[in-house]
Amino acid sequence: MDPLVLARIQFASTTIFHYIFVPLSIGLALIIAILQTMYYVKGQEDYKRLTKFFGKLFLINFAVGVVTGILQEFQFGMNWSSYSRFVGDVFGPSLAVEGLLAFFMESTFIGLWVFGWDRLSKRVHLLSIWLVSIGTMLSAFWILTASSFMHHPVGYELVDGRAQMTDFFAILKNPHLWVQFPHTLFAAFSTGAFFVAGVSIWKIARKHEAPMFKNSFHVAIIIAIISTFITTVVGHEQMQHLFKSQPMKLAAAEALWDTSPDPAPLTLIAKIDPEEGVNSSEIQLPKMLSFLTFNKFSGQIEGMNQIQKEYEAKYGPGNYIPPVRTVFWSFRVMVFSGMAMLLLGIVGWILSRKDQLAEKGWFSKLMVGAISLPFIANSVGWIMTEIGRQPWVVFGVMKTEDAVSPHVTAKEVLFSLISFSTLYAVLAGVCVYLFIRVIRNEETGVKVVEPYSTDPFDREEDAYAVSQ
Repeated sequence: MDPLVLARIQFASTTIFHYIFVPLSIGLALIIAILQTMYYVKGQEDYKRLTKFFGKLFLINFAVGVVTGILQEFQFGMNWSSYSRFVGDVFGPSLAVEGLLAFFMESTFIGLWVFGWDRLSKRVHLLSIWLVSIGTMLSAFWILTASSFMHHPVGYELVDGRAQMTDFFAILKNPHLWVQFPHTLFAAFSTGAFFVAGVSIWKIARKHEAPMFKNSFHVAIIIAIISTFITTVVGHEQMQHLFKSQPMKLAAAEALWDTSPDPAPLTLIAKIDPEEGVNSSEIQLPKMLSFLTFNKFSGQIEGMNQIQKEYEAKYGPGNYIPPVRTVFWSFRVMVFSGMAMLLLGIVGWILSRKDQLAEKGWFSKLMVGAISLPFIANSVGWIMTEIGRQPWVVFGVMKTEDAVSPHVTAKEVLFSLISFSTLYAVLAGVCVYLFIRVIRNEETGVKVVEPYSTDPFDREEDAYAVSQ
């Protein structure tokens, strides 16, 4: 097999797996900080127990996320050394700040939060978890400054065939960053919110500490509605930005082969024939693509065939049309997932307000299953974003085929692909096992604790366990 194909498969698989844990960490950290704030303000022990309960799940997720992130970075030197040499001077500062500031900030204050229940004042301890939450957001920001350069390169010049940074603030002001970062951040909040809501309603349905978990469900479902709505709005702005910065990706997302009529219809479903460059059948909404792109019911969208000719004239011969089916359907799965999340969030809020969560078994099953929806949306959104940029690894500057390590063989890449995949499968199994164990251990309301437990989460719960 082609080393380039294997390297792309490996990077996609490791990135998607790593991205399961990143948004969950960001979302859980925020919700845990809110729950502990409510404990600080109201003084109710239920909020303290909820903070510790979801804190355990956060720590498991954070630990696995760190391991998967380290493995992912190995690939830049293993399979993508040409890319690393080309863009290293631009990526370096962003990745360094992320590691030395944001990640160290997260790690330091996680330690203070875990071991500070008996040692820090309530105010300082609360500040610790908020700084952890802020640290997760800053990590996402600095990673996305590097990612945004790949989509919209700014603040650099080519010197001896390499990209060198000329304006750090231009990279921070990258317009792609400021539509991508809010979209990613609020999608992460949605991920954490649906996870907490799903776990909470699972507990409620089994009548385990139902009053307590109704509190966490209510907090999570409000965050889910707000963050999902904002994610949708910012995602709309991101698609409008694509019209200017990456029109080929926008056209591929709509399977638009030739320039649209004015106004342009929105394609809901299409049977795509990429070999012939046509759609043999389509279901469309009249005028809606123009409205979504220009905020008015008029305007044309340039097609892939026309953009292809423009790119050939600008960049030279080559195929600049990405895999259309993948981009088209990834976008629709992402949008459908987001709409389903918003609908479930509204229904959940209504049932929570009416105190009818325990009565609606069908909704409990839907919400537990809905834990997967933000993960699906995050994954297909990333696939659409990256595949839609092909054949570029840095748009308009460096092609993916030129970024792979020149002396790495297909057998070597295949070996690391199998090794990483096996390790990730083990990590996934461990993570799921620990999640289930933590959740089920709370099911009876009785916690077996050894005297003088050294677990900082257990120490303050000894009296509660004995009383039960």
